[in-house]
Amino acid sequence: MQQIIYFISKNSTKLLFLLLLVVSLYLTVQTHSYHQSQMLHSANVVSGTIYEKTNSITEYLHLKDENDRLAEENAKLKQILYNSELIMDSSFKLNPEVRIAQDYKMFHAKIIKNSFHKKENYLTIKGGSSNGIKKDMGVINSKGVVGIIENVSKNYATIQSVLNTQTKISAKLSNTNHFGTITWDGKNTGYVQLVDIPKLAALHKGDSIVTGGISTIFPENVPIGLVDKVFTSKNSNFYTINVRLFNDMTNISSVYLIEHVKIKEIIELEEETVGDE
Repeated sequence: MQQIIYFISKNSTKLLFLLLLVVSLYLTVQTHSYHQSQMLHSANVVSGTIYEKTNSITEYLHLKDENDRLAEENAKLKQILYNSELIMDSSFKLNPEVRIAQDYKMFHAKIIKNSFHKKENYLTIKGGSSNGIKKDMGVINSKGVVGIIENVSKNYATIQSVLNTQTKISAKLSNTNHFGTITWDGKNTGYVQLVDIPKLAALHKGDSIVTGGISTIFPENVPIGLVDKVFTSKNSNFYTINVRLFNDMTNISSVYLIEHVKIKEIIELEEETVGDE
């Protein structure tokens, strides 16, 4: 208590000055509407700026949750899309008159690693057997085919990229329905090759290439790319076509996995048929 009294007596002049300053400011603001409005305006500017910055930070922190929610919604929409009997064209447009046959399930996953400099490239995703992911699921994104699930652990999985010299995917010319196989020659990350297209097929630069739908991995008509160059050989009855990918395989952050829910039934039937021969 003595120390407080001593402090006040020692600094009485300064304390009196501060008190008078506060009182004068208060009286000035209260008696002059202009000063009052200016003070309020300044306070509003400061508080508004603080609220704006705080709101921006909050929105940023919730952005990941919002993106994840939208990705899950997209997966559900694509599931409906690929379960349509007519499916869609290369721009993912759905015919509203189709009937639904629940053959496919869709899963969303984040890419955590992507290689594209090698001959046999792979992507790694966050999500594994605990999330329902299985070997040989088709992998796509909003632009088209990405690859096929190769190996699965409890929490992660690897994707054999379309940019892999071992990859083979059933594909067709969208305007003629001539079937071939997508491969990669290991040269350019922007192009794959469509082989085994018969020379009687009418094709032009810019024609769309889509999945053929004759395997249990991908539904029919998933976009792959566009015809860029056509190569022929006198000793062959088939074209080799350079296909410019819709996807930029060097810049992929998330994907959708496709599960054919009736694949077990199909495999068992095929094995039984082979066994009967």
